[in-house]
Amino acid sequence: MIAPPLECTTSLPQRAPCEHIAGNEKFVLKAFEAQQRHIGAHGRSLVDVTLDLEDGAPVGSEDPLRHLFVNLLTSNHNVCRQVGVRVHPVDSEHFWRDLQVLLEGAAEYISYVTIPKVRSVRDVRWTLGLIEHAKAKRAPHHRIALHLLIETPEALASLPDLAAIPEVETLDFGLMDYISQLGGAIPASCMRSPGQFDHHLLRSAKTTITQAALAANKIPSHNVTVDVRDPERAYHDAFKARHEFGFLRMWSIHPGQIEPIIRGMTPSQDEIAEAKEIIDAAQAASWGPIEVKGRLHDRASYRYYWGVLSQSGNV
Repeated sequence: MIAPPLECTTSLPQRAPCEHIAGNEKFVLKAFEAQQRHIGAHGRSLVDVTLDLEDGAPVGSEDPLRHLFVNLLTSNHNVCRQVGVRVHPVDSEHFWRDLQVLLEGAAEYISYVTIPKVRSVRDVRWTLGLIEHAKAKRAPHHRIALHLLIETPEALASLPDLAAIPEVETLDFGLMDYISQLGGAIPASCMRSPGQFDHHLLRSAKTTITQAALAANKIPSHNVTVDVRDPERAYHDAFKARHEFGFLRMWSIHPGQIEPIIRGMTPSQDEIAEAKEIIDAAQAASWGPIEVKGRLHDRASYRYYWGVLSQSGNV
């Protein structure tokens, strides 16, 4: 399929619709297996794996986990090479050591670094400088993107500036930490559905994140579903996050959530079939206006339907 004229296409980063978090060897190996079971039509996995150094390490065992992650990153189990690392916050005593060990030992295997509890552009600039320094000897030319966890009111207020940083690839909503930061203004019931979608402050925060991300051609990523015993809850959350709030990616914290999140975050077979029909007809008409099933389509709708095919991995 030939791409439409440049002005009809979008330029969002190529990232999987599901980001699975893993914090120990057993879970990481399962995550690598899941990646290989969910390969899209474009040949990439529909699952990115994030190795969790922030919440994944028992207190006092941070360094052994860092070295374990280096070994897993460089092992034969890492087939898809779609792996990121969530480090400690910038103001943590563990922050620099996280970057140092992981990047000096496995920089070329790391696709992105997730920074939790971002507060300012300065946090991001500081992190970029440390990343360049830490990977200089092992992989100086390897690009490592930044994913920013929006968990503070300060970050929410700085979203346009944060999203404008070229190295930033996603804006991720950290729902539970965000609620915890507000000193009881939002009840604990809103850490799960339906409250997370109903509370006005959370609806505003989610909308602000997606608008800032999409305006800067970055990916808005939705928070986790804490109900791990009901995989369909993850599907409904993903579907609602995508169709009502504009999120294009969602975090998974249990293997059973991966398939439902992919299903909820990607176009349905009916959507894909409709998009293919319209794009094929548009291409045959040299991208001029066309009529399909009684409806007029031109470059405005081509832009949308090409996006559907891109999200589904069909182009």
